[in-house]
Amino acid sequence: MFEKYLDIHAVMELRMRSLVYFGCGAISKMRDIAKSLKSRGIERVLLVTSRRAYRTSGAWEPTLAALDAEGLDYVHYDKVTPNPTTTSIDEATAIGKQFGAKAVIGIGGGSPIDTAKSVAILLKYPNETGESLYEWKFTAEKAVPIVAINLTHGTGTEGNRFAVASVLHKNFKPAIASDAIYPTWSIDDPELMLSLPVKQIRYTSIDAVNHVVEAVTSKVTNPFAISLAREVIALVHQYLPVAMADPKDLVARYHLAYAALLAGVSFDNGFLHFTHALEHPLSAVKPELTHGLGLAILLPAVVCEIYPNCGAVLADIFASIVPGLKGTPDEAKMVAIQIEKWLFEMGADHKLADEGYTAEDVTRLVKLTFATPSLPALLGAAPIEATEEVVKRIYTSSMEPLV
Repeated sequence: MFEKYLDIHAVMELRMRSLVYFGCGAISKMRDIAKSLKSRGIERVLLVTSRRAYRTSGAWEPTLAALDAEGLDYVHYDKVTPNPTTTSIDEATAIGKQFGAKAVIGIGGGSPIDTAKSVAILLKYPNETGESLYEWKFTAEKAVPIVAINLTHGTGTEGNRFAVASVLHKNFKPAIASDAIYPTWSIDDPELMLSLPVKQIRYTSIDAVNHVVEAVTSKVTNPFAISLAREVIALVHQYLPVAMADPKDLVARYHLAYAALLAGVSFDNGFLHFTHALEHPLSAVKPELTHGLGLAILLPAVVCEIYPNCGAVLADIFASIVPGLKGTPDEAKMVAIQIEKWLFEMGADHKLADEGYTAEDVTRLVKLTFATPSLPALLGAAPIEATEEVVKRIYTSSMEPLV
């Protein structure tokens, strides 16, 4: 199968680094994690969360009980917002430094965990800041141990080396990548995700789909990323409607959580490109835009652009959503329309115009895509040349529905 679209003589990196405790009841493993921290001589930790989810999910009490049982002291930073900022990272880092924290525990979705990853780096680089980290002004080669208690089924950050934050005053939303920020331990407990509202069920799962679409079509993709992608899209296609219809369906949540973890590992191996590179300016300019919605808005136009070059692999992974594809270039527009139709059926039925963007915004968005640190690296992994004209066309095509 892979010989249809991969060079079997290319030597590729296959990444699997974090220890993830997965399954209903996995939060009970916090006691083992606390013991491991203690055995490493760590006595003080920083807890990083948003305002509410860490409590409403049921993750908080077991975490504190585990830390208390092992005699670990802790301090809490609870001001992380969706689309986290370097300001929050600096605030949390200052608290961690003052307390003498030697490890960081992130409890939440991508925003708290990515903030925790960033703080873990800065605790090792006391003269640096969130802004210098996200503007790539130094190379992050070390971090204190990271524990990720994941409360959503979308980002995959609990199993990979990436983090994202916004530099608000510059409208930058860069990503960082470092082997130092693979979580040492992660917890994926579907029971902690039952309080996730339908909107977040939808958009976190769509995030996972975007991760694998980009991972399998990048210049550095590999068989591992592709195998994972097939499973991810099949699982999301089957279980996302179930979870939205009944948010308390634990079986559906289990499979969506598994799909999201696989997707995180898939793009850890295959990387990202157009959809994430173009979404970051959208939510940097409008931080209230949900990341998964931004991705859903852009995905059909991205598929239309890359399908002529990547039809074979996209036909393969999209088989559950759009069966019977041949992977030929003439299918590009039809596949993009079918993907948009599926997204609309899932409730992701907004386009850029619905979110208040206009044609006049496109020039600024294109400029930010190429100016934001790290995003040119993503564009460089795209399967076609990422010219300003291509980027402009994707934004413009995403203003309104394709049909």
